[in-house]
Amino acid sequence: MEGCVFCQIVQGQIPCFKVYEDDRVLAFADINPITRGHTLIIPKAHAENLWEIEEADLMAVQRAAKKIAAAMRDSLKPDGIACLQLNGRAVNQVVMHYHFHLIPRRGTDPELKMTAWELIPGDMDDIKQTAVAIAAALK
Repeated sequence: MEGCVFCQIVQGQIPCFKVYEDDRVLAFADINPITRGHTLIIPKAHAENLWEIEEADLMAVQRAAKKIAAAMRDSLKPDGIACLQLNGRAVNQVVMHYHFHLIPRRGTDPELKMTAWELIPGDMDDIKQTAVAIAAALK
């Protein structure tokens, strides 16, 4: 897609520090890393978000994530890896091309806001009604 920075990276118009590539995906180092080793995995075919990505591309991203996570474990020895994927400007998706973050973490790293929220019991009736509504909408 014209103007998409990630499409330009896929096309070789913008350089990247490539971590992994196959026929469907490209993975590269995030240039604004949260931690050392922060890597982005993208489908080569443009899709803005989870609602648009082709199922085969989504599965290819996940397969690549598993391979890269294993390589991170072996090379960086993190205590854990945060997996993050955002959809839409309302949740701060900045580049409107589907991308999956792998963020190696150590126990001494500052908390990620996304992984540290207060556990407040919800309204069980509302939770049930919401689950039923989502399940009923499945196609």
